[in-house]
Amino acid sequence: MNRLFCLPLLAALVAGAASAHAEVNVLTSIKPLQLIAAAVQDGVGEPDVLLPASASAHHYSLRPSDVRRIRDAQLFYWIGPDLESFLPRALSAREGTTVAVQELPKLTLRRFGDAHAHDEAEHHDHDDHHGHEHDAHGHEEAAHGETAHADDHDHDHRPGTLDAHLWLLPANAVVIAERMAADLAAADPANAQRYQANSVAFAQRIEALDGRLKQRFSKVQNKPFFVFHEAYDYFEAAYGLRHAGVFSVGGEAQPGARHVAAMRERLQQAGPSCVFSEPPARPRLAETLTAGLPVKMAELDVLGVGLPTDAKGYEQLLEDLGDTLAGCLESL
Repeated sequence: MNRLFCLPLLAALVAGAASAHAEVNVLTSIKPLQLIAAAVQDGVGEPDVLLPASASAHHYSLRPSDVRRIRDAQLFYWIGPDLESFLPRALSAREGTTVAVQELPKLTLRRFGDAHAHDEAEHHDHDDHHGHEHDAHGHEEAAHGETAHADDHDHDHRPGTLDAHLWLLPANAVVIAERMAADLAAADPANAQRYQANSVAFAQRIEALDGRLKQRFSKVQNKPFFVFHEAYDYFEAAYGLRHAGVFSVGGEAQPGARHVAAMRERLQQAGPSCVFSEPPARPRLAETLTAGLPVKMAELDVLGVGLPTDAKGYEQLLEDLGDTLAGCLESL
């Protein structure tokens, strides 16, 4: 009798142990991908992220511990060589599933200099991407301080190269989540339904948020704003916005007085406007450029640096961007 009683108990314990070890080791290169993965893994596991929040995805230096984490992850997600150019060599030794999300079918991709987004679902030609190389010192045009018009671009974002900030288009996040759910279901069949349900719920929440943002931005689409880094084109395209110019300046040196004057003239011509920088550091030039002008400064965090990693994190990233951008434009 005791033996019969023990058998179901033993089976339950074994099942419980299996469930406890079912969490899939998911690693993403940057936090926005981690936030999407967190939505898909909600209630089952927690994804990890490779880069520290303040690190540059363009020119990060991998540590030995980073290489080990990349090697040991069951699933690894990164944007692709157009953003994390330091990763291909380390990824060549991986045995687990590796996904460069810029190559996913159904993803909408943009190139710098394009007036319209390109749907590259059918074909991804990496030969076209080789031009997106980044200076070891970051986005630096301090020596020139050129004022950028709406159709000009960052020094490192040459026309024709892929705009890798693809996570800022809500529809792209849904495509990424669907792929993550499929990969997780294959790696952890016991929780397949949960991953799928999480992905569907994520898509529904994003659709609702997208509708709210479209309604809000419809009232400020003609208000002028300038940026220090051309990182927001996907978000702008989603909500009918277009920055009036890009001030590409380096953090280490001030551009010459002539160039500062030219940039100030652009701001004067625009009238009341917003100028957006990115955390953690506001360009030192910002105060010089805006002094005495009807210009408001604000920060747009495209990486969700301070956000908790949970099921609502990605939505919070979009909502924070929307609140900051629309809030400034509404105040003009």
